[in-house]
Parts: sequence; C-alpha cells; structure tokens
Amino acid sequence: MNVTKTCNEFEAKTKKAESDRQSELKAFDDSKAGVKGLVDAGIKKIPSFFVDENDKPISSDDDGNNNNNSRFSFPIIDVKGVNDVASRSEIIGKVKTASEEWGFFQIINHEMPVSVMNEMIERVREFNEQDADVKKKYYTRDPSRRFQFKSNFNLYTAPAAAWRDSVTCVMAPNPPDPQEFPDVLGYVDITFEYSKYVMKVGHTVYELLSEALGLNPSYLKDIGCAETMLLASHYHPPCPEPELTFGNRTHVDIGLLTILLQDQTGGFQVLHQNDWVNVPPLVGGLVINVGEFLITNDKFKGVLHRALVFKEVPRISVAAFLKPHSKDIGDNARVYGPIKGLITEEEPPLYRDTTYKEYETFYLSKSGDGKPKLPYFREQTNLVVQPNIHKLPPALRMGSQNPSRVVKPPLEQTTPYGRAELPKRPIDKPSSTEESSVKYPFIGYSP
Repeated sequence: MNVTKTCNEFEAKTKKAESDRQSELKAFDDSKAGVKGLVDAGIKKIPSFFVDENDKPISSDDDGNNNNNSRFSFPIIDVKGVNDVASRSEIIGKVKTASEEWGFFQIINHEMPVSVMNEMIERVREFNEQDADVKKKYYTRDPSRRFQFKSNFNLYTAPAAAWRDSVTCVMAPNPPDPQEFPDVLGYVDITFEYSKYVMKVGHTVYELLSEALGLNPSYLKDIGCAETMLLASHYHPPCPEPELTFGNRTHVDIGLLTILLQDQTGGFQVLHQNDWVNVPPLVGGLVINVGEFLITNDKFKGVLHRALVFKEVPRISVAAFLKPHSKDIGDNARVYGPIKGLITEEEPPLYRDTTYKEYETFYLSKSGDGKPKLPYFREQTNLVVQPNIHKLPPALRMGSQNPSRVVKPPLEQTTPYGRAELPKRPIDKPSSTEESSVKYPFIGYSP
C-alpha cells in the first residue's frame, strides 16, 4: 500500500468537502433568515451541515435513554423558605448535594413571578415568528452590536450546526440602549424586567452555593462572579428530521452559573451516570447549572447537557449567564484559582491560577468539541492524548480497535486534547479586548 498516496488523496477529498461545507454555511448565513427561514421555505430534509454522523440524538451510545426512559429523577428544590433560618439550612443541604452529584437542579418558588417568565417566552416566540424581512436588520455577527440575532454563534467552527436561532444581549453591567431592541410589542420592557428578576435569583443562588461550599454567603459575589450577565434567547423551530440533529449539542456551560428558563415543550437533557436524563418543564421552574469554572476545585462539577428538537412544535429557552467580567485584563486583571478555603493537604489545588479572560478565550476557541474545558487548566505535568482516529483514512487507523492505546507527544506541544493552537500558559500579554471579541465572540452560546 502506498501510504503517502493514500494520505494525499484523503487530504484532498477532505479539503474539497470542507470547502463545499463552508460555501453552504456562508449561503445560509448570508440569507439572514436563520433556521426558521429553512422551515418557512418548506424543506423536507435538513442540510447536511446540521448533521454530525458521530453525534446524533438516537444512537447506540445513548442506550435507548433519549426519551423518558431514565432511571433517575432530576433534583427539584423549593426555595420558598430561603430566608427562614431552619428552612435555609435544609435548602443549602439540597443545593450542595445536587451541585456535587448532578451539577444541575431546578428551583421553584423563587423571586421571579410566573407571569414575567411566561411573557418572556411569548415575546421570544413573537420575535422569531415574525416576517423574516423584519428580523434581517438585526441579524449580525458584529461583536460591537449590543443586540444580536443570528443562528449558531460558532456556525463556521463547530463540527455541525445546531437547529436554533438566537437573540443575545449583555444586560449587565451596561445593558444596550432600548433603541437597539426590535419593535416587537413589549420586547424591550420584558427583557429589562426579566433581567432584573433573574439577577435577583442569581444573587440568591450564589449565596446558596457559597454557603454550600462552607463560605460566607456573599463570597462568590464578592469575588466578581456576578459582574456580568449575558441573556441568550433560543428558538428551535419544528424540525423535519429531529432524529438527525440537536437544538443544542452536547457541551458544558462556560463559567460558574447559568439560569435557564424553558417553555413547556421539554427536550432539555443532562448526562448523569452515563444516562441522558430529561429535565421536566415546570411552571415557575428555573433550571440552575453550576458550570465548570475551576474555583470550586471540583467540589461542584460542570456537567454535559444537550437539547433535542421536535417535528411538530418549536422549543424556546432563555439562558442567563452570570459571570466575571471578561474585559478584566492587563496587569491588574483579577486572577482566579481554587478557593483557598477549600484547599487542604488531603485535597490540594487541582487547577492552576488563571484570569477569567484566558479561561473564556480557551473555552470559545474549543466551543464545538463537546468536551469539558477544565482539564487544560489542571495542575499536572504528564499529559496523555488519545489520538483522534476519525481524522485518519480507514486503512491507516492502526490500533483503532484498541482504545487503551495512547500517544504521548512532546509535552510542550500538547494539551489534554492534543496538539494545540491554544493560548500559551500562562498568558503574559493578553490580546486586546477588541481582537479577542472578534476571534472569540462571547455573545451567543448557551442551552
């Protein structure tokens, strides 16, 4: 066998296929109609760039546990008595258990009125279901735009696109001018009102998480974990082939806290003990995701999750990300590491210190790989890399049947995910805010 010829032929075919795919993506993006535009055009089969043959909703890897077959019940916590001393202690215990074992929980009887939650969902629906020509003027990937409508923030870099259109805006610390919002009746008012309430809920949850870690209630807020809030509203239109794609692909959320509002359609799933568990939509329920930021030293762990789509009905969700300020850069940038109060001789720090900007930049550069990002920041010296056999032609997949085989490239050129085009560690001179925002646009991801 001529190995060189085989490799060259494989590389040529791969480049052509990628070129064709990029052309399709650009045509889709340039239409500014999003996924809803495809549905309105009456398509019966979804474009191939929404399909990843190695990642489908129904596959042998799921063990049939896609829909209501899970042996687990998703944790639901009533926070009604959060201001009562006795009740608060019980609530903190439940938050601690859920954060350690699941990385997720759903809260009910919180500060936000159900009427505000319902109206937020309806305004998102109305915006996305209006005429495409009206929405097009808001469609953009320009990071300087404070209000953005687009389909898939990582459209050009992810292995496959997700079946969703999104509206994103940073609502804290400096919200957009109301004039930047669409003309949909009530959209501006409900967005600001919802953001006000979700920030209150976020502060309460941060207090509970702080106490669950054995810290002062204000600890996580005091170190800047709630400085910024990104609001991301997602609309997943009915899909003609829901068995081939996702509303949101498997991923772990950035940062430490996501608060998710979902409509009553369902479809949101969390991976727990190798089982995809459905998160039940509850009237008045908010799903809490503790993310994967390294400061808890794995006391709380970020967990993989995803969203399905449906053939007959749309799915709507609104995610609020409460996080440190990503523009905190330069010589005086705040440095984060495992919280000192959580470190002991028996439990040493698992992660190196970093800035939030470095963490966020790395996360976004790898946002489509479906893997946790914290391993890159681990305090370790012996990194082992599993070769990606899917990128080799079949004839060259030597040892592909032996998953225990690993490759150990030179340490200085590798990361836990292989050869890296990653930020050097540590980052001595972070790139400018403007450059980073173009290369790694924060605005747009979430469940």
